[in-house]
Amino acid sequence: MIVDNSALEAVLAGLAEVGRKIVIPGFTGRADLGIRAKADEYDLVTDADEAAEELLSRALERVFPGGVVVGEEGVAADPAVLSGLAGAEIGILIDPIDGTWNFANGVPIFGMMVAITHFGRTIAGAIHYPLTGDFIYGRADKGAFYRAHDGAEAPLRVAAARAVEDMSGFVAQPLFPKHEQLDLARRSARFQRTTNFRCSAYEYRLIAQGSLHFSLNAGLKPWDHAAGVLIHQLAGGHAGLLGGQDYHPGETEGYLLLGPDPESWQTLREVFTGQG
Repeated sequence: MIVDNSALEAVLAGLAEVGRKIVIPGFTGRADLGIRAKADEYDLVTDADEAAEELLSRALERVFPGGVVVGEEGVAADPAVLSGLAGAEIGILIDPIDGTWNFANGVPIFGMMVAITHFGRTIAGAIHYPLTGDFIYGRADKGAFYRAHDGAEAPLRVAAARAVEDMSGFVAQPLFPKHEQLDLARRSARFQRTTNFRCSAYEYRLIAQGSLHFSLNAGLKPWDHAAGVLIHQLAGGHAGLLGGQDYHPGETEGYLLLGPDPESWQTLREVFTGQG
């Protein structure tokens, strides 16, 4: 197995170390964040993002020699880096600070994400919450788990399916084209509640642990979703694109829907496509 127990533990340890050394000090010492905009004023990068990605990349390259590192900030500097993922025996996807807007604005809802791929298929993923010191993680042959800061673990399990009007979830409405947002808001009103944390790391946590039922996302950057989708699926959930295709980390177009099981996923899909 490419990601054995020792490799997985090294991934978790690397996330924890970088969180302690860079991310937490960056958040608590906000005057020196070096905040810059990328695509727009809501798409931010900080000095902490770049430093965390560099340090975590070096740590994971030691765990997976020869692995192709695809980091959010590295791709921002050179988009061609992403093209090497599908053909790589070992791919290392890094989101050094997921929820950078929250992080940069003093909102303590952010995380760190790593996914390991094998020829473009996700085989392991981990999400770390540095402020609380805990994790969710999954390995294709092991399952999905929550690990507390003291090392205590529990299996993750998605929520049971319910009727549409009794389900709650995440809808990343601002990521959808403007001309689709009004219809999306109307369809979202059919559910008990929808929200958006501006942070995939926490959204995946809540649906993988069964606190909420579904999520709908656009803007499919692989570092935002590869780890979370695997963890959600290993916790019993079902994922796919609204167009009907399976999700994989190389898929950057379309809308990604996660639900409790295939049947409820289809019901959710009908709501969001206007068929139900």
